[in-house]
Amino acid sequence: MTATATQELPLFPLKTLLFPGGVLPLRIFEPRYLDMISACLRTDSGFGVVAIHQGHEAGGPPTSIHPVGTLARITDFDSLDDGLLGITCLGVQRLRVIGHRLQSDQLLLGQVLWLPDDPVVPPLPSHQPLARVLRDLLKNEGLASYARFLAPNWEDATWIGNRLAELLPLPLHTRQALLEMDDPRQRLDVLLAIFQEHRSA
Repeated sequence: MTATATQELPLFPLKTLLFPGGVLPLRIFEPRYLDMISACLRTDSGFGVVAIHQGHEAGGPPTSIHPVGTLARITDFDSLDDGLLGITCLGVQRLRVIGHRLQSDQLLLGQVLWLPDDPVVPPLPSHQPLARVLRDLLKNEGLASYARFLAPNWEDATWIGNRLAELLPLPLHTRQALLEMDDPRQRLDVLLAIFQEHRSA
């Protein structure tokens, strides 16, 4: 997928975000999304996870969405104890929604532009405190189901920044701003400033 190629893609607007290389578990119960997941599994395709700007997750399309999101591919699925469908998604590539339309079943279809991958650069020495924070977070037993799907790369500033942006208790608008950044070291600089501000508070 190139930066100039566009594609129509089903969209899943949520009150959360998925970053490339990240893992997102979802519980599926609305018919429009059950049909979408079935089609994705049948055609080995993905869907776009985008954050809701205004509106709600369930009951109809949101009023507005943030334009930058991430392509999600289903890596695992199962029937949950409550009878709902549970899926685990892996973030693949960032995308920008340049237009969208609503199907009769209320599923949102987006015309998306694929955004280029971040450059692969190592974190700077000043970013090492963030790497230590992430290592400590991933030791948490409560994140075992999340961590088992990851492919760690501690020499990649993008991988470290994306995982911290997913795991730290950040406001959605901050996470969205981090997702939209094209410079992985700048993303780490912002996270470091947030971390240092929190420690001094």
